[in-house]
Amino acid sequence: MVMSTAVSPLSANDNLNFSFPMNDTDSGLQFYVYMHFAELQLLDSNQLREFTLSLNGAFLDGPFSPMYQVARTLSSPSPLTGKDNYTIALYKTTNSTLPPILNAFEIHSVKQHLESATNRQDFDSIMNIKATYRVKRNWMGDPCLPKAYSWDGLNCSYDSSYPPTITSLNLSSSGLSGEIAPSLGNLTSIVSLDLSRNNLTGAVPDFLANLSSLTFLNLRSNQFTGSIPSVLLERSHNGLLTLSFGENLELCSSDSCKKKHRHFNIPVIIGVSVVAVLVSFTMMIVCHKFRGRRQGEPAFNASEEDSLFFSRNRRFTYTEIMHMTNNFQRVIGRGGFGTVYHGHMEDGTQVAIKLFSQIHHGTNVFQTEAQLLMRFHHKNLVHFLGYCAEGNNKALILEYIVGGNLANLLSAKGDDTIVLNWDQRLRIAMDVAQGLEYLHTGCKPPIIHRDVKAANILINERLEAKIADFGLSKAFLDEELTHISTDVKGTQGYLDPEYFISNNLNEKSDVYSFGVVLLELITGKTAITRLTNSERITIVKWVTDMIGRGDIRNIVDPRLGGHCDVNSVWKAIEIAIACTPPIAIQRPSMSDVVMELKECLQVDIAPEENRMSMKIEEPEILSSDSMSYPSAR
Repeated sequence: MVMSTAVSPLSANDNLNFSFPMNDTDSGLQFYVYMHFAELQLLDSNQLREFTLSLNGAFLDGPFSPMYQVARTLSSPSPLTGKDNYTIALYKTTNSTLPPILNAFEIHSVKQHLESATNRQDFDSIMNIKATYRVKRNWMGDPCLPKAYSWDGLNCSYDSSYPPTITSLNLSSSGLSGEIAPSLGNLTSIVSLDLSRNNLTGAVPDFLANLSSLTFLNLRSNQFTGSIPSVLLERSHNGLLTLSFGENLELCSSDSCKKKHRHFNIPVIIGVSVVAVLVSFTMMIVCHKFRGRRQGEPAFNASEEDSLFFSRNRRFTYTEIMHMTNNFQRVIGRGGFGTVYHGHMEDGTQVAIKLFSQIHHGTNVFQTEAQLLMRFHHKNLVHFLGYCAEGNNKALILEYIVGGNLANLLSAKGDDTIVLNWDQRLRIAMDVAQGLEYLHTGCKPPIIHRDVKAANILINERLEAKIADFGLSKAFLDEELTHISTDVKGTQGYLDPEYFISNNLNEKSDVYSFGVVLLELITGKTAITRLTNSERITIVKWVTDMIGRGDIRNIVDPRLGGHCDVNSVWKAIEIAIACTPPIAIQRPSMSDVVMELKECLQVDIAPEENRMSMKIEEPEILSSDSMSYPSAR
């Protein structure tokens, strides 16, 4: 709403100047200035809005040209202080046909905090934990200070004679994976530690027993293996530690391990026999039930369906679906297994409703996608809101992504379309990589998407990417296996060559498809590119040929206009090529890809920081619904 308004000089030849005085009482005040810019008019090819900026006559930055419907922020690189009056001027360049524009302006004063910063060892430890687990929380600044803004899930002690120390850490249900980070052992003042309901693996480390202040430890609902350190068990038995470790199938205390492996007495054998009989009886009923099902009947009936979806997801009737979509009025997508419609829930929330066709195995795809969607929740995966399974009518209710898909965004042509800049493309690639990494390593069992392509990557109004369409996905039920043998499914141009030949599917098949998407982001071309009317070539082959000829410059999308760092582009190309060899074992994991993309982003940012004296914040795409021409003159 704010960015859709702006101020500009009356005359196209004038500059934009404004001042703000500082009171005598504010003479020692330090403050930062933030200016926000966005072009609100769709300019003709012969129009240009370009200007430079100065503060009290000192040149700050430029020339600067706002992008259409993209918010950019310029801020002073260091605090301003010591002046009675400040004047900011925006000077039109000689090439500009339009005057400067300013959409919004902010001043933030610096407030000094007299308290000591968080204990250095605790600070280093928590920052390492944040980096290790990529904690998805608003963890910024000092962990304990200011006291009113301490990090979420974290409590500190505030003894006046010492720096604050971390005494409590709650990371329950935070999507953590891997082993317990050794940095946790350096939080020597911690009293309470909650790591429950994550995907943590490996052994419970001995260093937890060295945390002498620890009185509460919750390890429930993870995937730990082995036995619990005896010191922790002893402290628990003596009432010095509240210890919870249930729902870890491969984890046991010393006593329970002995019982599990040494004591096979008669009562246990009888108990196992009874369970075996009950299981056999149940299987007979289930088999009879499935044999009695009529041909063509849905794979689960109402009661089974309720069990499948449980209570975590809302069930809708077909009548409600018709009402949401206004009788299926607006189609926003079509696929091999059905049609996607735009809709609204009762509270006004926009949704995408995927209605499955009963032909071409639509029901089976519905089951697969529904079962997988209910298992995960990640910022880079489309969110599951509900379902409909009424007779032959099967539908999924998903979050509506206003920006459409990446394929359409990259292929759009015309003056009114948004051309993604290099930084935006890299961040989209990072979003997709993080979503796939979560499917491969954060889900238990791991999930292989099997149809990663630009059309299945949705882009919201902030240019954040979300992976969609899990109808062809496969769960890796046995993590000891190196692959799954299955029929070849996917999209031409994105399909893993080894999987296509051997029918052997593994997570490296998704890596190949991601490499193709990354090449599309770099080049602006489609997965299969048309050279002539009769000749087509895959983007992997096209890029490989261009590299072989040393023609690196022409690989990059010409719409970028050369506004990208050559080192960053080259590193991105290297990542894409590393993802797309024909032999799966030669490809990196998605975790490795994420790490490489982070370095690529750092390479892209570094030259910008060196080149600019003003700090440029991350751009924000403005909704076209809120755009208007400048209202202030």
